[in-house]
Amino acid sequence: MAQCLIGCGSNQGLRREQLDGAVELLRFMPGVTLQKVSRLRETRPVGGPVGQAPFLNSACLIETDLSPHEVLGMLTAVENTLHRERGERWGPRTIDLDLLLYDDAVIDNQTVDGAVLTIPHPRMSTRRFVLEPAAEIAGSLAHPLAGCSVQSLLENISQPHLHVAVVGVAGSGASAVAAAIADTTLARCLRRPAPLPESGSLARWQETLAAWTHPLQADAWPDESHGTISDYWLEMLLIAAEEQLPPEEMSRLRSEHAVLAQTTIAPNVAILLLATPESLLGQTGLSETTVATLLACQERLVDRLRGGGRSACGTAAVPKAVVAIDAADLRQATLESIAAVEALL
Repeated sequence: MAQCLIGCGSNQGLRREQLDGAVELLRFMPGVTLQKVSRLRETRPVGGPVGQAPFLNSACLIETDLSPHEVLGMLTAVENTLHRERGERWGPRTIDLDLLLYDDAVIDNQTVDGAVLTIPHPRMSTRRFVLEPAAEIAGSLAHPLAGCSVQSLLENISQPHLHVAVVGVAGSGASAVAAAIADTTLARCLRRPAPLPESGSLARWQETLAAWTHPLQADAWPDESHGTISDYWLEMLLIAAEEQLPPEEMSRLRSEHAVLAQTTIAPNVAILLLATPESLLGQTGLSETTVATLLACQERLVDRLRGGGRSACGTAAVPKAVVAIDAADLRQATLESIAAVEALL
């Protein structure tokens, strides 16, 4: 029997009755044992069209012998029974049931019979309205990508001064997106102090590492509530250096990075802007060779952010919460990034 964590929400019609109805339908589904149901919480809508009513949110924990795709089909059937209409993304809805976790399964955009499934839910680790009810009933459940419990994910986004890093390769728009988030949320905006070196000189990379480290020093980190939005991540420098430095010098840079990283504030959350070949090729001055290099760097960045909370140096520097956003359309990526940060609050 697999344990499944399900997020529930409603902001149209008789919200409480619809959520209660969804739980009762789940209770009597074949192959399902309903274990726990959280309290209801009222939350403001995040993203989507303006003027929506507040949501009621909850979570439930079930045991089942159904497969992940069968669970997804079951949740869709319950939604349809309760007259869920699928219109605008993040729009108002009578009922919304999301499969958050299925044991320790990791499934990435797998399609079966037209249904697309991603487990864990790709945005659960950055949504307070999901994590609070989930932690109430299943705080000890492990998130297989974050490498920590649901309760730890909630604590991660509940720091007195939250650090969100907007990361991406050159051309992804990280600086512009970080500035827009800071403007909207009134957070402090921390810009990259120096560009990545263009030469293969170890000394130049060491100087850049020192410059990047200085603004992140823990002993000077503020404690006011608006948080910090940075447009870089210290580990990005290592990822880029792998393209230029020979192994012996790369080893020296990693060692120095490991020491300096211990004195800095790592991001609690990373917003990963994913560039596409088309979006990079459309930028003036980027050759096909440069684009290929950037895409290879992006692949390593994605791998590093899926490192289970640890960096290549073994330091606890990888954000527990990561949300990936398609950066092909910078305007849309900015709106989605702002919504992701607002969901943390």
